Amino acid sequence: QLQLVESGGGSVHVGGSLTLVCTASEYIGNYHMAWFRQAPGKEREGVAIINWGGSTTVYADRVKGRFTISRDTAKKTVYLQMNSLQVDDTAVYYCGADSQWRGLTPGGYTYTGRGTQVTVSS
Repeated sequence: QLQLVESGGGSVHVGGSLTLVCTASEYIGNYHMAWFRQAPGKEREGVAIINWGGSTTVYADRVKGRFTISRDTAKKTVYLQMNSLQVDDTAVYYCGADSQWRGLTPGGYTYTGRGTQVTVSS
């Protein structure tokens, strides 16, 4: 069973940058990969998704132009580069994988990691 482990979270000030890393336990070439986040008291929301071949990416409006999702299938890794971070970006960030295209809807992804905390302070 595919396992996903997120890393790279931390605490930064407004305007700062972080790069999140999702490392898979096995080959991910057959999976579309996504990042989600959940802030305290809020529902989980989709952040970005990249298709299995890396040719298509989709972003939530709130992060468009600031976040970049990428993948290195050979390294079984997916990245989320986050720039110009805002207080509202504070959340636990999760990595997801599915062989079916699920879009930015968090529910329904077959595999999800345990998350990494991102805290942005003013």
